[in-house]
Formats: sequence, C-alpha cells, structure tokens
Amino acid sequence: MSIKVTSLTKIYDTQRAVDDISFELRKGEIVGFLGPNGAGKSTTMKIITSYLPATSGTAVVCGFDVDEQPMEVRRRVGYLPEANPLYYEMYVREYLEFTAGIHQLGKNSNRRIEEMISMTGLGKEAHKKIGALSKGYKQRVGLAQAMLHDPEVLILDEPTSGLDPNQIVEIRDLIKNIGGLKTVLLSTHIMQEVQAMCNRVIIIDTGKIVADDSIEHLQQSNSNRNVLVVAFENEVDGAQLSGLKNLERSEQIGSNKWKLFTKDPDGLRREVMQWALTHNISISAMQAETETLEDVFRTLTKR
Repeated sequence: MSIKVTSLTKIYDTQRAVDDISFELRKGEIVGFLGPNGAGKSTTMKIITSYLPATSGTAVVCGFDVDEQPMEVRRRVGYLPEANPLYYEMYVREYLEFTAGIHQLGKNSNRRIEEMISMTGLGKEAHKKIGALSKGYKQRVGLAQAMLHDPEVLILDEPTSGLDPNQIVEIRDLIKNIGGLKTVLLSTHIMQEVQAMCNRVIIIDTGKIVADDSIEHLQQSNSNRNVLVVAFENEVDGAQLSGLKNLERSEQIGSNKWKLFTKDPDGLRREVMQWALTHNISISAMQAETETLEDVFRTLTKR
C-alpha cells in the first residue's frame, strides 16, 4: 500500500477534527478526498505528510510511519498545501533550484527543473519573480515543487484553485498522466474535476468517513434516491410541493424547473401529475434522473 491510515484521530481542545478514520490507497490510484469546509480533509493531509502530529492512530506512507520516520515519508511525498506557501521574492527557476537543493537532487537538479517548468507550463514565466505571477501561475509553481523530486505519492490540497478553465484542463491532464505511476490523493470542491480525474472517492464529514467507493458504485448505491426533473409551464412555489407524500426534498434549478428527490419515483410521478391537475398547472416535461456525484455528496454530508 502507498498510504495506509488506521484509526486516525486529531483533537483540538474539545473538537475532534479527525475522528477515528481508516483507509488505504494503492499505487496508481487517483483518489478524490471530499468534504465540506471544516470536515477534516486538510488536517488529514497534514498528518499524512508529517506536517502535523496525530492525537492517536497511525498513518504509513510507502511502508514508513509518519511519526517515527518522518524524513523517509517526506522523501516519498510531494505536497501542495491549500495555502501554497511560496517565497515571493524569489524567481521561479531560483525557487525550484532552492527546492532541488532541499531534496538533494544533485546532478539531476537542472534536468528535473527544466522538466517541471515544461510540464507545468511555466516556460514563459520562469524568469519572473513569484510575487509578480498571477494566482494560477503561482499554483503551477506549487505543483512544480511538489513533483520536483519525483515522489511516489502526491498529496494535493485544492490543486486547481485559482486556475482559469484552460489551465484547469491542462493541470487535470497532467494529474491524470502521472496517476498511472504514482498515488495521488487530492481534495477539491469541484465535482467535475473529481469525475474527470479520480478512480475513487473518499467523503469525510465532521471528521468521519461517510463514503469510500468508486464514483460509479456511489451513484449506483444511491440510485434508490431517484430524482424527477419536472418543468412546469407556470411558476411554482416550493412550499406548494412540500405536501407531496413521496417527496424527500426539492431543489429549484430554473424559473419553473425543479429537481424532486424521492425513493419512489413512480409514486411521486403519479402524485405530481395529480397535484398539477388539481391545481390547474401544466407540466411541460418530466423525466427521471439518477443522482449526480454532487447530489450524492450533498446527501451524505447533509447536517
């Protein structure tokens, strides 16, 4: 296993930021680590990278315990924190040379630096000071330093934060390409990114893991919570729909368009048609829709 987390707990005063979680990541997996703000994602990532000690439990990376052998772990991990700490007064190439020195790359330094500059699209910006770069290019510098020493494991906390749509696609492709050779654990709030990059998803909420499965299986396992997408020709108030017996919850997605969540789509379909007939409201379209990853996430992390 590239990463093995067992009964990991982190307590701040009376708050359990991470509450007895366990999971494993195999080599070559790209795993999305999802959760609401404050769920415990960043804390878990900091523990795995030996940046923060756990209160109890263990985390092992490539066979090395993060508490007992932190330097061995750091040699094998590339880490891009959410805050992306950089030295703004350094030039891009200078900063990567500095990072290469920390990792003691020796004669391989220049080759790896040029590879990372090319791979992350920093060629035209490499002569600039980091402080003069846009947020997107600063993020690329952070990715370059994380991958510079060719680590076996990449821990990426919001890796596409601040990037424009074109840059997001480029970084997404980069992560997918390296995913076959390395283990990647990444956090993001962008569900499209998860679906495009990840083999598997771990969802954490209030410090506990609430799901750990492939995206396909997660959606299938929640298929009993089906969705009806209904378009009315008249304006409809959500309060009018709340009395439907088979309706779990509703979500307005357009001026006259609603998502209706239910465990009994056939029963709800009949109810909606009868309700519309009773209230003299026309239905222009109604179709079933299985839950998206975003729907699954919202269901599992609903507090």
